[in-house]
Amino acid sequence: MPTAPLASVLFVCVHNAGRSQMAAGFLSHLAGDRIEVRSAGSVPGDRVNPAAVEAMREAGVDISGRRPKVLTTEAVQASDYVITMGCGDACPVFPGKRYLDWTLEDPVGQGVEAVRPIRDRIEVLVEDLIAEVDAQ
Repeated sequence: MPTAPLASVLFVCVHNAGRSQMAAGFLSHLAGDRIEVRSAGSVPGDRVNPAAVEAMREAGVDISGRRPKVLTTEAVQASDYVITMGCGDACPVFPGKRYLDWTLEDPVGQGVEAVRPIRDRIEVLVEDLIAEVDAQ
């Protein structure tokens, strides 16, 4: 019998094409079904940043099939953790949610060489988040 996820996490950045997609990819890869993962953008792009896809591929995580999604109030309401990455005031706030803001450079328009350090920082933040959820 399947067990319910320990928590639900929503990653939000402006275009949902780079940072939030990499974070969602790492969380899905590292936590499996233990944590429910969502990502969205306040102004979603047309596709996931190819440099982010390549950087994640190098780390053994495939995000090539993901598509940017629009941020909805329902996604925020359904999440225990809402992690923003530069979406400003576009993210609705509801009581009882854990909000975190990760300050990360936006990889838009950058090559894979510039995206790698952003990817590596996101991986560390995701590992810390998993440890926090596991400790709850």
